[in-house]
Amino acid sequence: MAGKSKQTSTDLKRYIVPLKELRWKCPSECFKFSTTQDAKPLDGILGQKRALEAIDIGLNMNSPGYNIFVAGHTGTGRNSTVKTVLSKMDKSGYEPKDIVCVNNFKEPSSPRILKLPKSYGNALKKEMKELVSDLKKMIPSALDAQDYKEKRDSIVEEYREKQKELFRRLENTIRAESFAMVQVQMGPFTRPMILPLIENQPVQFEQLENLAASGNFPSETLNKLKEKHQTLRSTMEETMKQVRIIERELRETLSKLDQDRVEEIVVTLISEIKSILKCEPIENYLNEVKSDIVQNLDRFKEKDETSPPIPMIPGMPPQTEDDRFVDYEVNVLVDNTNTEGRPVIFETTPNYKNLFGTIEKTINRTGQWITDFTKIRSGSIVKADGGFLVFNLMDAITEPGVWKTLKRSLKNRQLEIESWDAFYFFQISGMKPEPIDINVKIIVFGEVYLYNLLYSLDEDFQKIFKIRADFDSVMTKDEEMVRRYSSFIHKIVTDENLMHFDRSGVIALVEEGTRRTGTKNKLSARFSQLADLVREATYRAKKKKSKLVSAKHVQEALDYQRLRNNLIEEKIQEAIEEGKILISAEGKSIGQVNGLAVYQVGEYAFGKPSRITAQTSMGRAGIVNIERESKLSGKIHDKGVFILSGYLRGRYAQDKPISISASITFEQNYGGVEGDSASSTELYTLLSDLARVPLKQEIAVTGSVNQKGEIQPIGGVNEKIEGFFDVCKAKGLNGRQGVLIPVQNVMDLMLNEEVVDACKKKQFTIYQVSTIDEGLEVLSDVPSGKRGKDGKFPEGTFNYLVDKRLYDLAIGFKDFGKEDNNNEGKQSKTKAKPEEPPKPEKKSVKKIQAASRSKRRAASKK
Repeated sequence: MAGKSKQTSTDLKRYIVPLKELRWKCPSECFKFSTTQDAKPLDGILGQKRALEAIDIGLNMNSPGYNIFVAGHTGTGRNSTVKTVLSKMDKSGYEPKDIVCVNNFKEPSSPRILKLPKSYGNALKKEMKELVSDLKKMIPSALDAQDYKEKRDSIVEEYREKQKELFRRLENTIRAESFAMVQVQMGPFTRPMILPLIENQPVQFEQLENLAASGNFPSETLNKLKEKHQTLRSTMEETMKQVRIIERELRETLSKLDQDRVEEIVVTLISEIKSILKCEPIENYLNEVKSDIVQNLDRFKEKDETSPPIPMIPGMPPQTEDDRFVDYEVNVLVDNTNTEGRPVIFETTPNYKNLFGTIEKTINRTGQWITDFTKIRSGSIVKADGGFLVFNLMDAITEPGVWKTLKRSLKNRQLEIESWDAFYFFQISGMKPEPIDINVKIIVFGEVYLYNLLYSLDEDFQKIFKIRADFDSVMTKDEEMVRRYSSFIHKIVTDENLMHFDRSGVIALVEEGTRRTGTKNKLSARFSQLADLVREATYRAKKKKSKLVSAKHVQEALDYQRLRNNLIEEKIQEAIEEGKILISAEGKSIGQVNGLAVYQVGEYAFGKPSRITAQTSMGRAGIVNIERESKLSGKIHDKGVFILSGYLRGRYAQDKPISISASITFEQNYGGVEGDSASSTELYTLLSDLARVPLKQEIAVTGSVNQKGEIQPIGGVNEKIEGFFDVCKAKGLNGRQGVLIPVQNVMDLMLNEEVVDACKKKQFTIYQVSTIDEGLEVLSDVPSGKRGKDGKFPEGTFNYLVDKRLYDLAIGFKDFGKEDNNNEGKQSKTKAKPEEPPKPEKKSVKKIQAASRSKRRAASKK
């Protein structure tokens, strides 16, 4: 490497990240209190302005389809925010209604649904019970009165007399023709028959026919008797018909008498209910009740004491006398007696039954499934009618039948209660209640991917959820928001009776909230995680018997949180320390750099280095991604490797072809690689192997790269730095170790205090670069070099060495091909001509004759 001009270490100072940029410190001047006990209580909602505006529009739009999908990560305060917004809504000007189900007397299989004024539902149910109870006493008493009995007996006697008169006329007619009507026993019954009188004795026609056949009775007389008998039979049938008409008239008259007797009682009692519950649906219903009671008085009459009791079957519900009056019961589906304004329902178990209701069934004494309108149960959607229903959409759509029914109900704004059963083919109930008109605002929670999935796959989703309220996991950090963080702590401590925080504890929590966002300009909005940290810090303070929670207690809580989750991290660290995972933290090496990766275990993330190596040679295979070839590489990582080829072409292949074969790999990686944050690291190893320049192993690298050689920001920068720091600390800090990061990630640095202290003591260094050229200078202490006007790199620079190596490979590959062609040409010129086939040997005549003679002698001997 003649002509190489090394830079001194002082030349790298411009790449070192200033100490003040390694961690943001929350200024104590933000807080005007000593403890959170004196902090201002939290007023309103912390952050989420975009989501609040979307929710406000959704709640106040009365047009169909303006239901709200609340999107965002769990723990961002979605539930508490929605609860707070709904609790602060102006609910005045709306009176919720009760919803009841009653019998449909005209079509019992289709029960009627009544929407009644608030508190009328239970009132109607009570009044109907009292009505039935009063009628069971008053109707039998009225029908048992002496004047009623006398009038009834008089009517019966009158109609019986009519029947007797008809029978007397019939008997006279029959007797006048010398016939008699007698009762003949036919099995268990008797039947009137008309028989001729012979010598004043009724005689069967069979006997007369036998006598006539034997000549003992005149045949002419028999025939005349038969003709008279036919006439008298017709007269008797006509009389019996009139008797039946009189019997029917008697029943109708008695029924009318009963109705007239009872109607006044029923009208009086029902009128009292109407005067108490003044409502058109109730009035219409009571009119139907009155008609049914009057027309079906038998159920109210006294029970026959002689009838045998119904046998009891073990395990079956007992049948009571009130079962006869189930038609007059009132099934209250929704009771809003204690509801003020619009109802708000939070459904925690959104299955089919809980959302839409069901029709329950019972087993009767014969073992059959039966049901009636009193077994109808309402769900949350009906209970939230006129108000708001809140539930988790993922919990709902994973339940059978929920999504389809929910869409149909919201589109039609009607709900039909029906029995849901996974084994629906076993259903035997034909009951179908009237549809219920609903006007409910649905608010559902779900992840962003669920919204996108439903939006793209289900066109109905777009129509019924027109409002999307996005909850961000971060929020803007300013002085006001920092102060409100203390108000949040005050709320948690006050609501849960925890220990108060001193100023240092609040500062520690604010700084942790900033660190969890991955940038210095934001604060975490994952309030559930922060609340957990408040609780655990309080627990640590109590164990130490402190009166207040301070910064050290917050740090202890964080340390214990890490301890609960870092088993895998410790195993990897042990493998590195034991040499099972090869990581170099000192010295230099060609074609080898320590890359940084982030491992995610639930909510816990940690960084650890991985050795990345490259090998180059003459050839035309280009860059081979070993991870990709072994199917351990993700699509994004593949893209990052392809970008390296673009960089090489753009930087070095403008005046020559690139004739290399190169392989890049993550050593000891068996679990797959994804992401492009190591693409710059892979490029450094490739360039190092081409230039044959060693790179510092004590500096780990992260950052992606584009085809122009610009370093791009990555995620998890704090975890990556701390992961390599742990490795260096275990191997021994030597002052030369550090991490190379993209300049854009400087604003994301929130390193732990241990790393910051090591940087202050110059035991560890964080470098920032914006291009590959800058990174090469940090890693190699060799100037990268820029092309001059002549298109050449300065001699001795890194780019010069790479360019020269690529030129040599291209020439070598070209010459290697020519040499092969020349050798083949020379061989073709010196090659001998193919040999001609040997000519046949010429024999003399004498030899031929001698051979012929010898053959003849041999033949003669045989």
